[in-house]
Amino acid sequence: MNSFTKEHVLSDWRQRADDFEREVAKAVIGLEGAIRQITIAIFARGHLMLEGDVGVGKTTLLRAVARGLGGAYERIEGTIDLLPGDLVYHTFINEAGRPKVDPGPLLKHGEGLSVFFFNEVNRARPQVHSLLLRVMAERSVTAFNREYHFPYLQIFADRNRVEREETFEIPSAARDRFLMELSISAPKDPDLQYELMFNPRFHDVDRLIQGVGEGVLPYRELSDIAAAIQSEVKASDALKAYALNLWSATRQPADFGIKVSGVDMDQLILAGASPRGMSMMMRAARVNAWLQGRTHLVPEDIQSIFKETVSHRVFLNPVYELRREIIMPELMERLFQAVAAP
Repeated sequence: MNSFTKEHVLSDWRQRADDFEREVAKAVIGLEGAIRQITIAIFARGHLMLEGDVGVGKTTLLRAVARGLGGAYERIEGTIDLLPGDLVYHTFINEAGRPKVDPGPLLKHGEGLSVFFFNEVNRARPQVHSLLLRVMAERSVTAFNREYHFPYLQIFADRNRVEREETFEIPSAARDRFLMELSISAPKDPDLQYELMFNPRFHDVDRLIQGVGEGVLPYRELSDIAAAIQSEVKASDALKAYALNLWSATRQPADFGIKVSGVDMDQLILAGASPRGMSMMMRAARVNAWLQGRTHLVPEDIQSIFKETVSHRVFLNPVYELRREIIMPELMERLFQAVAAP
């Protein structure tokens, strides 16, 4: 692909990305920021976790995204009695009264599986998380004495932050495989609240989803386009130094003079962001630049996706972990204040 052809193709796909966002927005309101972050995750080819209160639209949003992507879609509910095998095979008694084994939700569509949605993933046991980690990391799984591959697969998961009973924290290795963790909350705008409460259009989720254009982004072509974006968008030496300093600040914030109220900064961090995580952060930043019509990175590209791609990769000492929701936003804000942008 020569430079002119690549530029033309990427311009065409940028328009498709805009169309995709408009289609998804037909099913939800007040979530434009989340839709943009999800679009970035799609073109960065990363998995995505949503977190929020009950009934704020997480599932509706992800169903709309799956329809906009096209391809095969599967969903599974996280429960305390879910076993790894439930993702791989389904056992039942057939009409002849004999036991039968069919491929489960991960396998039934083969390479055509585009979106796998794991609802309330933190209700599933660690054994299930282990299998999910394998699928996220390698986009493959072994079953029935063969290897299954899912080259186009993206995993979307959600968890609510209200109920903690019978839940299992996602292990750090699995969390690090998610490109982003997005927080979804109810809109604060009174007009949007009025619409959600009184407009009958938002009372029928299935009809809302049917109104989303299907296959706006041809999922089988996304990996090639994602690779083209990464090679097209460049970073200056100054921008690279800025990103490296941000990474260092996630590991040793005290060295940068960063202070968070009520926290011993020398004891705060158990582990900073991983090399894989920072690489994923840069992938997302390049996509953000591309969506803005640029072929070079600016500090705002990093700043706009840093919290969503890095916060869940910074692990706090146990004494502070219970206060994560309070500490992390302040830490991210202080970090950007302390690290000078080029």
